[in-house]
Amino acid sequence: MCRVGILSQMTKVEIQFRLERPLDDALMARIANVSSIYGIQKIRVDPALTSVNVEYDATRLRPAEVHSALASAGIPVAPKW
Repeated sequence: MCRVGILSQMTKVEIQFRLERPLDDALMARIANVSSIYGIQKIRVDPALTSVNVEYDATRLRPAEVHSALASAGIPVAPKW
């Protein structure tokens, strides 16, 4: 019997969003909570604090859905695509 791990079935993609306002503690907490959304793997804030990079499973989400998840969490971002 052949076992395939869940991670090997994912297609990881990274997308960048521009922050529409400066980060504060409340936004940082929201960003931390978004990483628990199904399909989102990792979120990184760039060193300049002007954008966020989101790594997600492209077999589960599309770019517009990632954007919608961030917006629904109250994170003011605009797509960079």
